[in-house]
Amino acid sequence: MADLLATSARYIDNDIYEGAGLVNRPTTELSEVADGIALIEAFSHVVAFRTGDGLVLFDTSLEAFGQGVLKSLRKWSDEPVAHICYTHGHADHVGGTGAFVCEACEKGHPRPRITGHENVLPRFRRYEATNGYNFTINARQFAPAAELRMGGQGTPGPRRFGPDPWVDPDVTFRDAMEFRSGDLRFELRHAIGETDDHLWAWVPEHKAICSGDFVTWVFPNAGNPQKVQRYPLEWAKALREMAAKEPELLLPAHGLPIAGKARIAGVLDTIASALEFLVSRSLQMMNDGARLDDLIHGVKLPAHFMDKPYLKPVYDEPEFIIHNIWRLYGGWYDGNPSRLKPAPDAVVAAEIARLAGGVAKLCIRAEELAATGREEDMRLACHLAEAATLAEPENRDAHMSRANVYGARRKAELSLMSKGVFGWAERESAAKAGKNDL
Repeated sequence: MADLLATSARYIDNDIYEGAGLVNRPTTELSEVADGIALIEAFSHVVAFRTGDGLVLFDTSLEAFGQGVLKSLRKWSDEPVAHICYTHGHADHVGGTGAFVCEACEKGHPRPRITGHENVLPRFRRYEATNGYNFTINARQFAPAAELRMGGQGTPGPRRFGPDPWVDPDVTFRDAMEFRSGDLRFELRHAIGETDDHLWAWVPEHKAICSGDFVTWVFPNAGNPQKVQRYPLEWAKALREMAAKEPELLLPAHGLPIAGKARIAGVLDTIASALEFLVSRSLQMMNDGARLDDLIHGVKLPAHFMDKPYLKPVYDEPEFIIHNIWRLYGGWYDGNPSRLKPAPDAVVAAEIARLAGGVAKLCIRAEELAATGREEDMRLACHLAEAATLAEPENRDAHMSRANVYGARRKAELSLMSKGVFGWAERESAAKAGKNDL
């Protein structure tokens, strides 16, 4: 059993970073982090409380992890699961619920009472309406193992996003609610941040907070280019409300649990400050009449934030959050009049190729730029490689060049989201070029 609290203390106190895989381990290993409190590491963690009147769980991880989580939990406690609280409705937090419902039925126990914010229900219905779209974007983001991770179906299999079926909450609330189980009181608070249906919980008897995805040991997932609106300033507000409770134990849904009042306060303040900085600088430029392009290339988060072991941009990144800030406060128009009612991408690309003297010249220049390894050159290289294949979609040489450029870009990136999108483009063009071994 890993000493998760000692590990997190060492990382935080010494600003040590040893890789995201060391703090986010989908092992289904259970660690008792305090008397009567366990954390089961999975794709998203499951936090369990012994109450003397049944177990209270926060989240159930992905459907594919449900049985493994249940098996680990039963080595720790044979108490029936009395309550399941969804911190929010993402598939990696609710997918394993079916395993616990089935266990209760098989053992003749009462079905666990499932609690979530009122917006969880419309989220599930939206996922059902956009199943194919969500399958595609999650395959792109988490490729190549996305079918297993996102649907628990394995590959090949149905293009199913999320559990089958989604298990709706029995009890919902709008702003706040409390319930007791045995000797413990659970205070649930709604806050928007990564989602509009998020809750965090305060357990006063343990001075503990279940923070869900408000703390993840990576840079906050407040940008995610393929997902719906996120709320960075409200996210920061929630973190400051948690800090006001003066917690002594913080139990996140991803990454390591944290112990110690001062240590937790420092982490919450640092994450909140980073988000507040991005919002304030972006709004300042927007108020001065800047375009989205100006914000993307002009708002830079100070390096001291990125040096923290729990703020590495290995999943989302600050640049993507700026896009979400613009979308939230400014809408979809980016300030460039040519993009208000643009010509089709393929038409623009064909004209660029004609002016350049042909698609081959675009490809040569794109690969030259990518070969420098400089970020600014690689950004431009992607534009040229994309234009080449848009201008001549059946040109195998153009697709091979595009695959090479995006392959180089993927290797140079740090965040999973960037790697996922660029890697998807690389494989797409490699297949069209007849190279199927990527």
